[in-house]
Amino acid sequence: MDENEKAIEAISNGNFEEALELLNTAIEKDPQDPVAYINFGNILAEVGESERAISFYQKAIEIDEKAAAAYYGAGNVLFNEEKFGEALKMYQDAHQAGLDDGSLHYMMGLSNFQTEKTGHALACFQRALEWDETDIEARFYYGLCLAQTEQLDEAIRQLKQVVEEDDNHADAYYNLGVASMMNEGLEEAIQYFDKAVEAQPDHMLALNGKEQARKMLEE
Repeated sequence: MDENEKAIEAISNGNFEEALELLNTAIEKDPQDPVAYINFGNILAEVGESERAISFYQKAIEIDEKAAAAYYGAGNVLFNEEKFGEALKMYQDAHQAGLDDGSLHYMMGLSNFQTEKTGHALACFQRALEWDETDIEARFYYGLCLAQTEQLDEAIRQLKQVVEEDDNHADAYYNLGVASMMNEGLEEAIQYFDKAVEAQPDHMLALNGKEQARKMLEE
């Protein structure tokens, strides 16, 4: 087991200091090994040292422009800093470098969603679900995108599947309520808003939605 492998084991056990020492040794032994820089960046990202993490990912990319994990790691750091456009570019570079899995498509979807590129987000979440149909959050955002593109029946079907798999998903219940209102199902909407509040009592959007649906019923 080399230093990189030992470092990964230390990281999984939460021993970051030991992992950093091992990675320092790995870099001293072979300064042209991108894996050590990526692992170093991952630890720095984990402890909130974003700028240093990015610099280690960039070093890995300088050594190997096909280091997909470095682009992905940098994308996650940028996403967490709410630099969604920059994050998306990193995820796209990771994809071009050969990374292709559900997590990547999900993060690309979130980045597109946050920058209001709903059509692109929809395609990414659909791809994420093709990789892992049990990914509840990918399905939730897929449902949101369907609703935003006025595909209400399919949006409702997807969101219903979310709450079947997670009956405490307050945001899914809330959005089912909104979609039901748009589909003129006011009584059904109120039931969904109630479910959202039951799952999360301080869900203000659901409380407001219920009040609005009641007023519309009275009219």
